[in-house]
Amino acid sequence: MEKFLLLLCLCNGLARHAQTKQKGNPLSNATWITTTDYINGAHRQAPIFYKSLRFDKPVKRAILYISALGLYEAKLNGKKIGSDYFTPGFVDYNQRIPYQVYDISTQIKADNELSVTVGEGWYRGIFRGSASDNEGDHYGKEAGLIACLHLVFTDGTKKDVVTDRTWQSAYGPIFYSGIYEGELFDANIIATPKQAVKILDHSKASLFPSSKEPVRAHEHFAPESTWDGGDNSLIIDFGQNLAGWVQLKCKGLKGDSLKIEHAEVLDKDGGFYTANLRNATATDIYVLNGIQSILNPHFTYHGFRYARLTWIRDKKNIPIPETGWSAEAVALYTDLKHTGTFACSEPVISRLQKNIEWSLNSNFFEIPTDCPQRSERLGWTGDAQVFAPTACFLRNTKKFYSSWLNDLAGEQGENGGVPTYIPTVEPHKPEVKGVAGWGDAATIVPWTVYETYADKKLLEQQYSSMKAWVDYIQGQSNDGLWEANGYGDWYAMGPSTKLPLIDQCYWARSAQILAAAAKVLGKTADAVKYAGMVATVKSNFMKTYVNADGSLKIKTQTAYVLALAFDMLPEDKRADAANRLVTLIRQNDDHLATGFLGTPFLLKVLADYGYADVAYKLLNQKTMPSWLYPITMGATTIWEKWNGMGSDGAANETSYNHYSYGAVGLWLYEYVAGIRKAAPGYKKVLIKPIPGGNLTWAKATYQISYGMISSEWHTKGNQTNYEISIPKGTTASIELPNQKVKKVGPGHYQYTINNL
Repeated sequence: MEKFLLLLCLCNGLARHAQTKQKGNPLSNATWITTTDYINGAHRQAPIFYKSLRFDKPVKRAILYISALGLYEAKLNGKKIGSDYFTPGFVDYNQRIPYQVYDISTQIKADNELSVTVGEGWYRGIFRGSASDNEGDHYGKEAGLIACLHLVFTDGTKKDVVTDRTWQSAYGPIFYSGIYEGELFDANIIATPKQAVKILDHSKASLFPSSKEPVRAHEHFAPESTWDGGDNSLIIDFGQNLAGWVQLKCKGLKGDSLKIEHAEVLDKDGGFYTANLRNATATDIYVLNGIQSILNPHFTYHGFRYARLTWIRDKKNIPIPETGWSAEAVALYTDLKHTGTFACSEPVISRLQKNIEWSLNSNFFEIPTDCPQRSERLGWTGDAQVFAPTACFLRNTKKFYSSWLNDLAGEQGENGGVPTYIPTVEPHKPEVKGVAGWGDAATIVPWTVYETYADKKLLEQQYSSMKAWVDYIQGQSNDGLWEANGYGDWYAMGPSTKLPLIDQCYWARSAQILAAAAKVLGKTADAVKYAGMVATVKSNFMKTYVNADGSLKIKTQTAYVLALAFDMLPEDKRADAANRLVTLIRQNDDHLATGFLGTPFLLKVLADYGYADVAYKLLNQKTMPSWLYPITMGATTIWEKWNGMGSDGAANETSYNHYSYGAVGLWLYEYVAGIRKAAPGYKKVLIKPIPGGNLTWAKATYQISYGMISSEWHTKGNQTNYEISIPKGTTASIELPNQKVKKVGPGHYQYTINNL
């Protein structure tokens, strides 16, 4: 039986759908190929694979199916195919490898050369693993390529050109390309002579069509300023911290070298600061050939705002020419559709929103990473789950998270434990130790995606994984309590919240989600079973962590935040708990003291229990620890640590591009502007803005498949004007301050209310 594959094809970088008639896997007749001469060592030249194509009749259609062991860049007659970068992606290459599909019908000629360069990438490059940051070959030692060019001629005949022993290979101008190290490119190298290839066995991994959005080039930033960096170097400030690379246009003499180093911040004396990169050298080197060239890396990227440029001739640094060259920073990130917006009257909070978006951009790079700059850049599960609700408002993340969650399920231990980062870059283990707040990404992220898009398919895909995680927790518990070693409330600036309390809260949260997912999927027995588990977990929490007067035995902001956010307390004790939380905040000079796990819920809990004024006070703080302190220090992204830089400008050894604390964005959209889901997929919404702080106006929009939801308010004098738009296919409850709830359908609504 013939099958039709509906695949996203790319033509000259523009996406369009194509229906391709294939029998099963289009790569089933292709074989993995590699070079005959394996290069050993830490830095290995990137091979190029070639196939000459000559046709004696016109080609009507040409579809290229392609993947690699390593990262590939395909060219037809010297021109890059498509606009994707870092393909096939960051996956567990021992289990599932995606292939991409490109429509090159308009590029094909009578005589052609198809060439594919394969870089180290995550497959075999130096990358963090089980032993050391300085080890490579995590998934394999030899770069590989698999491809099929499906041709349809104008006379109706067809032909498949597949990777086999008829291809040739050579080593090209990329001498090494490491995710952490950077790239060395010698423009004087011509990839000859061509040699034979050999067949490579990589049958342990299955191939599947990539469905998620690719990494692409986006914004370009010209230098904002430049200055002498010492030793004939030049420091360039591009004005925005980002993930990407520096693109150079220059000529120079043949044999000259250009070295580009990267940094996120300067030290307190204005020096180029790279200590936070750990083992990542993050340096690109280009050897010039005397011809005007546009230069950028191919298989590496960097997290940076600043670059240091050094021009080398005859092994000596020479002064940077004043003319004849230019540089710009190019932002690279997964090409997700924008869905949500937020703006307000306060410039520093609008800047916070921009910082949240730039940390999202920089770390939605193939997978949800923790950081884009140091020798890490991993899919940390804890970071991913705390930020997922904010990300789902700002971008269409359905395919992106679905792909990553599929890998999470694949790398989950047989015992149900979830690794702390996905992919693990380590051999698969049957027994995996999971920790609270990180392993819970197995339940929280798929449920967040379901609530956002009302698509049951992801719940069905992940249900076994979700259930295995909750069962793992139960199996690790003793006497109804889960006490697992873990990361806890990571980087909290305040008293430590003991891990067992956090463990118990997250057990309840995951079990509650699982029960809800079971109900959605019609798994009645499971829904009843896990709802009962939730009740038991909460009962044991009360017995163990709550005093007779309703106070918690662990008196930290995070303890109260999680207890309230996850409904760990009976209703009659929640108001008192919220009051105790406020007391702790006031005792801390009206500053937060929460870390990765407590921060996302802090302002929500305060507003839900009638303390929106306290929430606004925390939001508006400009001294450390706070969301706005980094902005006063010039931050253009979210920092990993509240104290990432001292008030004197002294840099800390931390990531300056880390989205976790950007989870506060959800409060801006749902509480300040007031757009909240009341049913999965925003089919019902609650519009409940809370004007406050020193804001005089705020606005948020959210694009759903059937239109735009919009909520905006302006305060002038003793009145506030509200404008609300509800699209077709959605109903809304509008709850404005001191007003009765209004049930409305699609339409545009305006209200003017006197402030009390």
